[in-house]
Amino acid sequence: MLGQKPETLFNKELDLDMNTVLVVAAHPDDEVLGCGGTMARHALKGDRVHVLFLSDGVSSRDEGDRDVGIRNEAAEKAGKILSVSSISYGNFPDNQMDSVPLLDVVKFVHKHIEKIRPNIIYTHHHGDLNIDHQVASQATTTACRPQQGHPVKEIYTFEIPSSTEWQNPTLSTVFMPNIFIDISSTIDTKMKALGAYDIEMRPFPHSRSYEAVQALATLHGARNGLNAAEAFMCLRVIKT
Repeated sequence: MLGQKPETLFNKELDLDMNTVLVVAAHPDDEVLGCGGTMARHALKGDRVHVLFLSDGVSSRDEGDRDVGIRNEAAEKAGKILSVSSISYGNFPDNQMDSVPLLDVVKFVHKHIEKIRPNIIYTHHHGDLNIDHQVASQATTTACRPQQGHPVKEIYTFEIPSSTEWQNPTLSTVFMPNIFIDISSTIDTKMKALGAYDIEMRPFPHSRSYEAVQALATLHGARNGLNAAEAFMCLRVIKT
């Protein structure tokens, strides 16, 4: 079952053109909101896509909304829709990840990178309003320091509706995408996967509504001559 085998290893005998992708997300639903269409596109072309959640996304809420099991079940359902190879879960405190030594988070992410050996990573934009997103971004970037033999060759950060655009825009926080991935063929899959997290969605005109998520993909697409796209900031690409 998804999420029960975080030790899934990269098969070195796979086609060299195949990518191994790791999505490092602070909470379940961030992966679909940020790059669900891109994840589905990777899976369609035969890439292995793995997801690492750092926190549960609900334990900081009022007692009646703290059902971690329901959130994880939604993650498993979304993962199946997106053809994810594995899901792993961390136990860092929800919406309080700044209370944990950054080194602990870095080591946790690094451990999974060593196991999975991804060559492509997607994670949060460092300037998001949500503190867990900020820590996830910093920890992932730190764990991916470009040392000799490190498997990660490409790092991209994504936007999360109701966090990225709600931050006070400054030169150090604004999301300035420079990579746009065509998800015209996978936008329906993204929206279906988002339905697994229906309890987390909000009515329009909230930016985390189905209509707004669809509109954002349409806008990014139209700006680039596409029907639908997801936007990313490229942090690093190493060509060898």
